[in-house]
Amino acid sequence: MALADSPAPALRKPPNFRVERALFRDGFVRVAGVDEAGRGPLAGPVVAAAVVLNPKKIPKGIADSKLLDRDQREAVFEKLCATAEISFAFSSVTAIDTINIFHATMQAMRRAVLGLAQATDAVLVDGNVVPKGLPCQSRPIVGGDATCLSIAAASIVAKVIRDRMMARCDSAYSGYGLAAHKGYATKAHQNALEMLGPCRLHRRSFWRVAACFECERPDMVDGPELAPGT
Repeated sequence: MALADSPAPALRKPPNFRVERALFRDGFVRVAGVDEAGRGPLAGPVVAAAVVLNPKKIPKGIADSKLLDRDQREAVFEKLCATAEISFAFSSVTAIDTINIFHATMQAMRRAVLGLAQATDAVLVDGNVVPKGLPCQSRPIVGGDATCLSIAAASIVAKVIRDRMMARCDSAYSGYGLAAHKGYATKAHQNALEMLGPCRLHRRSFWRVAACFECERPDMVDGPELAPGT
């Protein structure tokens, strides 16, 4: 069975379970949604999540993670942990700078799918491309985090996990405000980067960070870095 590409949605509507149910009717049993968090920030890893929802226990409140506030995401995340099968993985800053953010994201997505407790029959991926080397049929869905429940669930899981990672890094790399902006290019972050120079969590392949090499802080460069995802 082959999965046809899905066109980009014309309007942003609340996510639904229609794509998954159509796949169930076609004989697929386990369908995973996949999404990432952290492609754009100047610092920190990129995190990917794969989520297999239980059709009989789908939590309320699932939506594109960008449309939810922190408390809403945390609440849905806890419900997903209790009802769905979840796997996540991340690619480190070193990987991002070595193979670029796109390939690092694809790598994290593939690891997340492979990390599921049981093999999936089909994978739905947010965006217009799917990772190579997946062990099953896959389909990209542009805007999938806003239209597909499984992908929206994955977007929440990836976002919550990455935000927690960055908050924990804040104490190790003080002065950058990582707990507040999570590594994104806010004005406060850029000001701190110019004043302190990049630390080991900063993506040196990103031009805003590369421009600050000359003001790098020696005492911050040798700090701990998040290990590659598994």
